[in-house]
Amino acid sequence: MVVIFGLIKSMYWVSDWLVAHKDAQFRQLTVLGQPNYSSEHDIVTAIRRVDLSSYFELDIEAVRESVLSLPWVASVSVRKQWPDQLLVYVVEHKPVAIWNSDLLLNESGDVFQAPNESLTSMLPQLYGPEGSETEAWHTFLQLKAMLEVNQFHLVSLALSERFAWQLWLENGIRLNLGREEKAKRVQRFIDVYPKMHKPNGALIDAIDLRYDTGLAVSWKYPLIEEQQNKSKA
Repeated sequence: MVVIFGLIKSMYWVSDWLVAHKDAQFRQLTVLGQPNYSSEHDIVTAIRRVDLSSYFELDIEAVRESVLSLPWVASVSVRKQWPDQLLVYVVEHKPVAIWNSDLLLNESGDVFQAPNESLTSMLPQLYGPEGSETEAWHTFLQLKAMLEVNQFHLVSLALSERFAWQLWLENGIRLNLGREEKAKRVQRFIDVYPKMHKPNGALIDAIDLRYDTGLAVSWKYPLIEEQQNKSKA
């Protein structure tokens, strides 16, 4: 009986306490994390779209969804801390590549859309059909590592609708790899390139590696083309 009486009394105490504090409000809002692209003003504005008038009645999920709607935000964690604090932890996407000219890829190969003018560094350009983002990014990393060991810098990659691969190097050379044995064909380019004899005034435009053995080279003549353009003008 004593235990039952104590439980009933405590229930009444909790009920009275909740009634007394039903109008408890937030007095402190703390944004955690290290956002680089989302301003504190934008994050706070997104949080305040939700009704913050009651500590107990706050919709935590609504706060999370509102902040998650910001273009650079990848994930959000929201927590209330008694008596009057709201903690919002924000993790942003880390952009690693531009996808199909107007979208971005993060480290996981996931696509997101955010203003490109916010970027602080040049990113590689990747192209491909919808759904091929992760494969394209992992292939880019693999081939980039192979080429960098040999002082070539990979700046762009494209996967066609027929799943054929093309690469663009910083020196302007385009590599056509086809659909099979991508790494093997890149290694063939690396092995043969130092042995190539270039015609006078010529630069390599493209190298077709879609052969079981050997390759085909297309040349360009920038000085001749410049002179022709001047004579036409």
